Amino acid sequence: MLANYLPILIFLIITMVMGSAFFLIGYVLGPKKFDSEKMSSYECGFAAFEDARMKFDVRYYLVAILFIIFDLEIAFFLPWAVALREINIAGFWAMMIFLGVLVVGFIYEWRKGALEWE
Repeated sequence: MLANYLPILIFLIITMVMGSAFFLIGYVLGPKKFDSEKMSSYECGFAAFEDARMKFDVRYYLVAILFIIFDLEIAFFLPWAVALREINIAGFWAMMIFLGVLVVGFIYEWRKGALEWE
């Protein structure tokens, strides 16, 4: 049973080692010149001009929610694509229904103007 999971374990070890190595190399060899512009705080592309507890426009939250909704659909595509041969036509149509619901949601958000930025 362990032999079945050995390639996955090797893959995880290699990715962790490479990720850590790239991070360490960037930290060691990267420039360490700090100036006031680099150390200044920023949020959402505009300079801070009021108290940190000021109200944000609801569009920031709306865009974040839309991103989460439509980004999470990608998480369902990989397992679906991998298992498509086993789940046959029923799995295909289940994903088409799922995508149809997402398209209807996207069209609704588009018509309501949630994707337009003033």
